[in-house]
Amino acid sequence: MPGADEMLSVEEARSVVLSQVEPLPSEKVSLLESLGRVAATPASSDIDVAPFAHSAMDGYALRAAQLGSATDEHPVNLRVIAEIGAGSVYEGPIGEDECVRIMTGAELPSAADSVVKYEIVGVVSGDGKTGSVVSFTAPCEVGSNVRAAGEEAHAGDVVLRAGDVIGAAGLGCLASCGVIEFDVHRRPKVAIMATGSELVPPTQVPGPGHIRESNSQAMAACVLEAGGIPTIMPIVPDTYDDLHHAVTEAAKDFDFVITTGGAANGDYDFIKQVVADAGEVYMTLVNMRPGKAQTFGRVSGTPVFGLPGNPAAAYCGFQMLIRPALRKMQGFSALEFPRIRAKITKDMKKKDPRRILLRSVYSKASDGTYEVTPAKNQSSGLFGVIQRSNCMAIMPEGLDPKHAGDEVECILMDVPEETIL
Repeated sequence: MPGADEMLSVEEARSVVLSQVEPLPSEKVSLLESLGRVAATPASSDIDVAPFAHSAMDGYALRAAQLGSATDEHPVNLRVIAEIGAGSVYEGPIGEDECVRIMTGAELPSAADSVVKYEIVGVVSGDGKTGSVVSFTAPCEVGSNVRAAGEEAHAGDVVLRAGDVIGAAGLGCLASCGVIEFDVHRRPKVAIMATGSELVPPTQVPGPGHIRESNSQAMAACVLEAGGIPTIMPIVPDTYDDLHHAVTEAAKDFDFVITTGGAANGDYDFIKQVVADAGEVYMTLVNMRPGKAQTFGRVSGTPVFGLPGNPAAAYCGFQMLIRPALRKMQGFSALEFPRIRAKITKDMKKKDPRRILLRSVYSKASDGTYEVTPAKNQSSGLFGVIQRSNCMAIMPEGLDPKHAGDEVECILMDVPEETIL
């Protein structure tokens, strides 16, 4: 592992953070509560699904051999001897000149092997129901419009694997297989604390020298979006003792601790020293802008991450480094946002050799290619610019500028990690 004071690339920093977290133990939840969660164990069906062969549509059940000679000129006429609704069963024989009217989902009679849909069957006499005579003008194949028993799964089949992300269709599959509770990886409990003696709660009008604290709300929302369970802790004053107490206490009760502010090297920046004294520091500097000062380590075995106090720096640090860790803790395998290449729409100078993450908007151009427009104001102190952005355009390390029309790599912040582009 690199030294704690080395300047790490974003990729190296992410690797350090991910190396210190593992999927959390499983918990059993109700079927609906498992939506969007990651399966911790495989699930098997207790029965064949469907448990019987059934009709895929409204029509007439018969044997395909009965219609072998059917043509427009010489139709085959059959007498309707019974009607089967969904939930009903017909167990009698079907003669050579007979058929059974059947509804969608109804069990296929054992004497039949096919269903002809209602719309292509003529009515010779009656209303098409029991006692009527109906006409067929074409042969059909064995198994036509029939859903076989066990089409979804057979008893004992694994229908969901450990590591699968459970979607709405997965819930339906599990329910049909008799699974009403399921083991998923636990969601991480995350403590979030803002540091700074200048901060006051959002409910308070700030006086001279004070500002409203907003980072903890934004970071809590980021935790929720990542699938975690956030708890906003009280604001921590700018003293070593207060921060040491807050971090060490939170590390006892939570799976992950996030602080904002105090991550640099000023007289009142204490998170690096607190983590070093109470545990172990793994990194303090990342080659990115915004967000150079990023402290990560462990206290009492719990990962602790010190984000910068500037809103955009905290946001970028969370998305690049913390979000992947929280997802790994939940068992997800897709840990990074998808990326595209897009043509930048304006010239961008570069005076800082760090990798720069430009808050931007990407869209499709008229020719079908992607284009990206960085926000005019890239101040690291603004949340509103992030709210109006849907991606981060990357200006790589170095001092090379980008000119309108150049391709840049863009991290898509509005697309789930599982998406394949």
